[in-house]
Amino acid sequence: MDHKVFCLFAIALIVGSFSTAHGQAALTSEQCTVQPVARVNCGEPGISPTECFNKGCCYDSSDPDAIWCFYARPDDECVL
Repeated sequence: MDHKVFCLFAIALIVGSFSTAHGQAALTSEQCTVQPVARVNCGEPGISPTECFNKGCCYDSSDPDAIWCFYARPDDECVL
């Protein structure tokens, strides 16, 4: 097997092992570090953490005045 093909296959297996039940890659804490004023709503009021994560979004209820379910910060670079 060609070295490049093997590497791509290995990366695909690793990424797949970190996926959730819905096939979405797990978000990192760095991706979910979004200032409360910069958060973009990703869920309806009263959404549970599980429902939020299943939508592929971040959840942080530490600030009662901020959006709790919000979109992650986009990656700054492409991995492949």
